[in-house]
Amino acid sequence: MADKPTRPNQSVLTLLIDTAATLAAAWFVQEAVEQAWKAARGHKPPRADNPTDGGLKEALAAAAITGALVGASRVLATRGAVRVAGQVERKRTRHLR
Repeated sequence: MADKPTRPNQSVLTLLIDTAATLAAAWFVQEAVEQAWKAARGHKPPRADNPTDGGLKEALAAAAITGALVGASRVLATRGAVRVAGQVERKRTRHLR
């Protein structure tokens, strides 16, 4: 059985901050897209699990916009988490010297 791939140079703190930041960013993007869609189109974006909720083109457009923004927010959240965790680790190791 193969071991899970690990990320070298990432502490548990980095992974926890990354996970929390990614979840928060994804939630924020979902809310922002929903509000913007509602303002522009007059209704919430169509849901993928409801075939009567808008047409296929509209559902694909909503999915593409949401997916792109969630992906971008994940990159930003991960980079920010690594930066914050690095600062915390540096402060912590400075106190150990």
